[in-house]
Amino acid sequence: MLELDLQIASDAAALPSEAQFRAWCEIALRQRSADSELTIRLVDEAEGRELNHTWRHKDYATNVLSFPADVPDELGGIPLLDIPLLGDLVICVPVVEREAQEQAKTSEAHWAHLVIHGCLHLLGYDHIEDEEAEEMEAMERELLAELGHPDPYADHE
Repeated sequence: MLELDLQIASDAAALPSEAQFRAWCEIALRQRSADSELTIRLVDEAEGRELNHTWRHKDYATNVLSFPADVPDELGGIPLLDIPLLGDLVICVPVVEREAQEQAKTSEAHWAHLVIHGCLHLLGYDHIEDEEAEEMEAMERELLAELGHPDPYADHE
């Protein structure tokens, strides 16, 4: 079961529905056998920029920031995969909308991609090393195809 805390801290008029966010998270997290808890916070550019500057030392708003839960390595023998708390995603609404337009993608496809991308980060996937990036991107392509969305990397490679 997924416990999703959707926080809307943006003035944007048109946002995906909570049901859409839930569906995108569920498909990305279905590899987990445990329950999952996460927060998605939708922000405007000022908050997105401040968080990106504070945590990544980059002075601009980015599309999605992932904050995995800070869970101690030892929790009385409980495997980390069984801990429900995954962490938080912060998504900057104006950046997502601008990127979708610039990349000639539908808003829905880009939102789905970024939510799935962020959830995979919360599960420990990364794209720093080429091999890890290929694995993560392949998963994203597969999950988005299941949802009927095109390859998000088709024009970027």
